[in-house]
Amino acid sequence: MNKAKRGPDKHIMRMHFQEKLVKLILQAFSAVSILVTIGIVATLLWETLGFLREVSIFEFLFTTKWTPTLEPRHFGVIPIVVGTMMIAVLSSIVSIPVGLGSAIYLSEFAPAKVRKVVKPILEVLAGIPSIVYGFFALNFITPFLKGIFPQIEVFNALSAAIAVGIMTMPMVASLSEDAMRAVPKALREGAYALGATKLEVALNVVLPAAISNVISSFVLAVSRAIGETMIVAIAAGSSSILTFNPLNSIQTMTGYMVNISMGDIQHGSVEYKTVFAVGLLLFLMTLLMNILARHIVSKYREEY
Repeated sequence: MNKAKRGPDKHIMRMHFQEKLVKLILQAFSAVSILVTIGIVATLLWETLGFLREVSIFEFLFTTKWTPTLEPRHFGVIPIVVGTMMIAVLSSIVSIPVGLGSAIYLSEFAPAKVRKVVKPILEVLAGIPSIVYGFFALNFITPFLKGIFPQIEVFNALSAAIAVGIMTMPMVASLSEDAMRAVPKALREGAYALGATKLEVALNVVLPAAISNVISSFVLAVSRAIGETMIVAIAAGSSSILTFNPLNSIQTMTGYMVNISMGDIQHGSVEYKTVFAVGLLLFLMTLLMNILARHIVSKYREEY
């Protein structure tokens, strides 16, 4: 009897030990990700504070000339912020309508066989390296646009934005389609019972029911466009002049970081520290976008 009791006790103790061990391992993994994030933010903050000791924050945030590597030096970040936002806005004009339309088709209209073919193709598009999209923009999109806009420059914001939109479109399509397919069939069947057409069900029932995750996919796509590097570095150019004309060459925040990192810049110089100041500003912009996405999801989430 005593032996019979000891056996289960040892087994229970072993299970408790294994659960505690797994919990500790998972906590360690979580701690690593948190520590890495803290390390990145701390590095950006430290170097940015060094930059702000030499350049006033007013000049950095509110002036419109950005020539940190040329004499006379100017450190107004607005031109590259405008270039970044131009890419984000123009790319969303491509990615959001096409991605949402693809999601509605795949979720509500496409036969199962078509969905099985198209969905993997979208995932393949999402997996193509961004540098490939950059050369695609430079060698195909720009010459095509040249036939429409003869005055367009070789390196321009429009072709880069179109390429970024094509790259982020699968994200919008896939996430939105998953959100719409998660809507219960009972809602669709109730709408059909009331005489609604398939299009009316898709637009007036399914899409509103999944709107929180759909809008979240839009925000994530815009955030991805803001942080895109290689496409804009190759196709958008490196002209840090304030312009709102998408046919002109521009420079984005990530494009500047790439160009300055590849140049012969002395470590510790003010030009070197601009990379971290721009990086911190970019980090804050994407952080705000992610906070916005979480707010939208929590506010409009529908639970079934």
